[in-house]
Amino acid sequence: MRDKIVAGNWKMNNDLAQTEDLLGNLKNQWQEKEGVRVIVAPPFTNLYHAFDSLRDWPIDVAAQNMNENKSGAFTGEISAQMLTSIGVKTVILGHSERRAIYKETDELLAKKVDAALENEMEVIFCVGEELSDRKTERHFDLVKAQLEKGLFHLSAKNWDKVVIAYEPVWAIGTGETASPEQAQEMHAFIRKTIAGKYGQELAGKVAILYGGSVKPDNAQEIFAKEDVDGGLIGGASLKAADFLAIVNAF
Repeated sequence: MRDKIVAGNWKMNNDLAQTEDLLGNLKNQWQEKEGVRVIVAPPFTNLYHAFDSLRDWPIDVAAQNMNENKSGAFTGEISAQMLTSIGVKTVILGHSERRAIYKETDELLAKKVDAALENEMEVIFCVGEELSDRKTERHFDLVKAQLEKGLFHLSAKNWDKVVIAYEPVWAIGTGETASPEQAQEMHAFIRKTIAGKYGQELAGKVAILYGGSVKPDNAQEIFAKEDVDGGLIGGASLKAADFLAIVNAF
């Protein structure tokens, strides 16, 4: 049985007061949802506060990024050891914004994955295509390459610490819409690609999240698809009621 996961990526939003407010609302409105794992990913500055605030709650805290190096002259960067030292054991890597804005390559991401796993962290590894890739029908080839270059150097035993998040970048803030059927099609392809490398048994255990503008009004239909195991939520994770409505969509 694969994990069902709803992870909220807050991106560069919420100062300390806003973080306290959102966490407070999440706790006040919380209803236990058996079988669904809930994660929030605040900015670096509020990670420890979130961890401390949620330590007695069934909500995990993740980082939005990390550096591949253990330590050194990397001004402004954060290492895996720094994250684990404050109780953060999950990290999002390869987000489309990191790839596009900060030019993170598959080769760099492979190093970040290794650093995270060496520190016994869980990785939420993002893959996904731009609009131009979708229109030229290169989307499957691109996602396959992202998986192969970023993750396929791992041994099978490492995959119990890996979650995949599929982001159709072309359907986020572009006016284009991805259907639940398109989400399922790519999720099934991702699982098939993993099976081709590691076997069907392992592929059947990997949780694959959908990150294409999931909202309370479309979450249930998307999560009902066979190979969709949850969501990586952006804007809707900044409102407690919306985020918890998505959690309860299972």
